[in-house]
Amino acid sequence: MDQISSKPLVRAISSHAYPVRRALPSPVIVLLLSTLLAAGCATAPVDSSATATEPVIAKEKSSKSTVVIRGADGQPLYLEHHPDVWARIRAGFKMQKLDGPLVAKHEQWFINNPEYMERMLERAGMYLYYIVEEVEKRGMPTEIALLPAIESAYKPYAYSRAKAAGLWQFIPSTGKLYGLKANWWYDGRRDVEAATGAALNYLDKLRNDFNGDWHLALAAYNAGEGKVSRMMEYNRLRGLPTTYEHLKLKSETVNYVPRLLAFVNIVAEPEKYGIQLAAIPNKPYFAKVETKSQIDLGVAAKLAELQVDDLHKINPGHNRWATDPEGPHYLFVPVDKKELLEAALSNLPEDERVQYRRHQVARGETMSQIAKRYRVTPEAVKSANQLKKNSLRVGQDLLIPLSERAISPVIASQTKTKTVAVARVKTSPSRGAQPVIHRVRSGETLYSISRKYNVLVRHLAEWNTMHPGDVLRLGQRLKVWPHGTPSVKLKTAASDVEG
Repeated sequence: MDQISSKPLVRAISSHAYPVRRALPSPVIVLLLSTLLAAGCATAPVDSSATATEPVIAKEKSSKSTVVIRGADGQPLYLEHHPDVWARIRAGFKMQKLDGPLVAKHEQWFINNPEYMERMLERAGMYLYYIVEEVEKRGMPTEIALLPAIESAYKPYAYSRAKAAGLWQFIPSTGKLYGLKANWWYDGRRDVEAATGAALNYLDKLRNDFNGDWHLALAAYNAGEGKVSRMMEYNRLRGLPTTYEHLKLKSETVNYVPRLLAFVNIVAEPEKYGIQLAAIPNKPYFAKVETKSQIDLGVAAKLAELQVDDLHKINPGHNRWATDPEGPHYLFVPVDKKELLEAALSNLPEDERVQYRRHQVARGETMSQIAKRYRVTPEAVKSANQLKKNSLRVGQDLLIPLSERAISPVIASQTKTKTVAVARVKTSPSRGAQPVIHRVRSGETLYSISRKYNVLVRHLAEWNTMHPGDVLRLGQRLKVWPHGTPSVKLKTAASDVEG
């Protein structure tokens, strides 16, 4: 199959990514493209006879797949090989193909669900450049950068029944094994940088375990290396092939690699499948800013001139209104906000980063009463005071963390369905039904509200893109369909994660 990226695709890089010293005259661009096409993007010797307006190709090539061009003034001009991230991904496809009815089945599912694809790819636009960069650094096939499409549909808040979280769907034990910190303040499984590094470390380990066979490595990422190794040994003892497609694995894992490779095929030739991939610029979307210490995300958003929700989308690892007091002490912001935030943080007084109020415990007061008084959670009070239990003593001084924002951001948790064809009750309401808007009152929980309207807690959570364990805030608006009649929907094997 012809790879779109086999043609050297060249365009000028935007000035914020690389310094473009001089615009290339149109005839020169045509000449330059012809030269690159003829030479297969190889570098050419410097032409000392070039005119003042003609750029020349220098005898150097950067480490990030850019040909370095120098103008007559000796200053560098930069051109990208690939016009967007999709072309860059296609250029790095190296994984062995897998044909068969399962791949075709999943291809058809993607084709039949254009709205799902559109939402997923819109989310991918925020993270994909960074993931591709990290994949390339390790010399991995760029198909790996598409794996979050299968794991989480590029939802950093995706959460499965097995308690797997984040773009790469780490369960707590594996996350801990690969260095992902998780506590009340922060969950590294949702941190795009930390989780991507951990996932690629794990995948690299699996590649070595299975002698470079990526199909087996991916199956092990889904089912566990022990399970795959046992099934290989089972086949070996019986004289059967030990390749991925011949192993006796659970249905989810049987479909796992074919679904990824079906998506790979669509990315390779979207026109063939009648799918248009929204262009994702081949440049960073976010940049890292060191905060040095704990900071309220509301304060950081204001300094960076961002909406708080937008800051949370780039920093999904933070569970609360502020970063973890013990770190990590960094935030990601859109590239064009990096310098603004760094400058603002350098001038921010320490006492304005996170504000606390002192409270002295009175006789009869409980942790929950104090938390309720200040409209925070007991966990926030315990964490701020390094307390493990709710017990208090009279006269004890407590630091109460204050914020103008809600304590817990809305976490759009998403539960993965099994990759087998089963009939499930659809949790969304009947078409045309109108929700009741419920405002959260003091002391209410998802459970108490579900009892009031005679609905299931998990349905109430799903209707409001929450996790059943999320903390409610006073005055929060919840949508409830008390009279909606759920309908039955058939889940196909491809509907692993809903969009």
